[in-house]
Amino acid sequence: MTAFKAYDIRGIYGTELTDDLAYQVGRCLPAMLGATSILVGRDARTSSPALRDALVRGLTEAGADVTDMGLATTPMVYFFTAAKGFGGSVMITASHNPPEYNGLKVSKAEARPCGYHLGLSDVEAQIVSGNLPPAAATPGTVTQADYRAEYTAWLNTFRGDISGLNYAVDCSDGAAGLIAEDLFDSAAVLLNAKPDGTFPHHGPNPLEMENCEQLIAAVKQNALDVGLIFDGDADRVMCVDEQGEFVPPDALIPLFAQWLREHFPVEGMAPVVVHDIRTSRGVMENLRETGFDPLMVRVGAAFAKTALREQNGLCGGEVAGHYYFRHFYWCDSGELAARFLLAIVADAKRKGQTFSQILAPILNRYKRSGEVNVHGVTDRAAAIARVETAVVALMGAPLQRADFDGIRLDWADAWFGVRASNTEPILRLAGETRTQERLDALLAAAKSAI
Repeated sequence: MTAFKAYDIRGIYGTELTDDLAYQVGRCLPAMLGATSILVGRDARTSSPALRDALVRGLTEAGADVTDMGLATTPMVYFFTAAKGFGGSVMITASHNPPEYNGLKVSKAEARPCGYHLGLSDVEAQIVSGNLPPAAATPGTVTQADYRAEYTAWLNTFRGDISGLNYAVDCSDGAAGLIAEDLFDSAAVLLNAKPDGTFPHHGPNPLEMENCEQLIAAVKQNALDVGLIFDGDADRVMCVDEQGEFVPPDALIPLFAQWLREHFPVEGMAPVVVHDIRTSRGVMENLRETGFDPLMVRVGAAFAKTALREQNGLCGGEVAGHYYFRHFYWCDSGELAARFLLAIVADAKRKGQTFSQILAPILNRYKRSGEVNVHGVTDRAAAIARVETAVVALMGAPLQRADFDGIRLDWADAWFGVRASNTEPILRLAGETRTQERLDALLAAAKSAI
């Protein structure tokens, strides 16, 4: 079934993801989760109410009691799944995808991840077999709940001193707008803060630079200190500096780690900071230099959350703009990351430093390619092998090799990686070197091999 992905259930509404499929998922989830109470939230997409109705019908027929949060951000659902002791949860969202998509993000108790290999494959197999669990003798109940005020009050305990900071926040017409006015003060230039699942102003994926143009213009025109932009469901946040330059999301990981250690320490916590296989060498080096233990994991929230929890770690992040926090039940929250980032930039400003200046020790070590997508690659495993042969021929034998998510090869002054997309015939290339000339040569060798 095409809607079942590595991390969630997602697809084009009406074809890949239908109301009937949502109902069947609802019938299967309580047994798979071992849950009698399930929290449900949804984003502002036009298809979300119908999917909610179908999902809740399936859940209650299976005997689960449902608490319906209504419109919510994904981090809100994670937070209250854990904080209020639900047996599991479902957030109806397609995150950063265009408006014709929708999806179901499932979590287990304590907001633990539930991807394809953590339970969703069993749900898929049951649906394909046509043998849904029998309806419960007594259907579950549905309760409406509004947790927004409680959530923003908790987030604001991490507010920090942001006096004197001038900033912009682009909610991307997404769920972040639900609490934007309560979360950000009058100094903020709020953009696209009314949730609208048609995303009329720009797409909900901040990694596509055309979607950041409005934010960049606001920062430049108003001489702001920083600009933030959320994706459609607010589990990710990205930013631009005071010059309107897009900041590579992984560059914020050391800033968050240092801020948390100084301002919100937890006794007995390991100094572990998780990051994915695409992370900059500059980020990893900075973490080690400042007393942290960087831990590389596979790309994907399920891997980052699990590793961070198992290690009793502090925080972590991904190149895609997810940030994970021990203080947030080891889950990702764009909203909490935004709260920390504003405090960090405001603190730097009081010390006479700009945002770009505090980033310089992390970003200025290497020339970085960012993630480069090569489309139309059918035999991706063979192509990855050819890329490895080509770059080793150019660079020599690597000092380190990681192969748990594509490959990553590290040399003394460079690294290069290639990994396959989980959902499309795409290879994703990334690397860093000391010089642009060497980086261009690496990319050219890899593309030629593909």
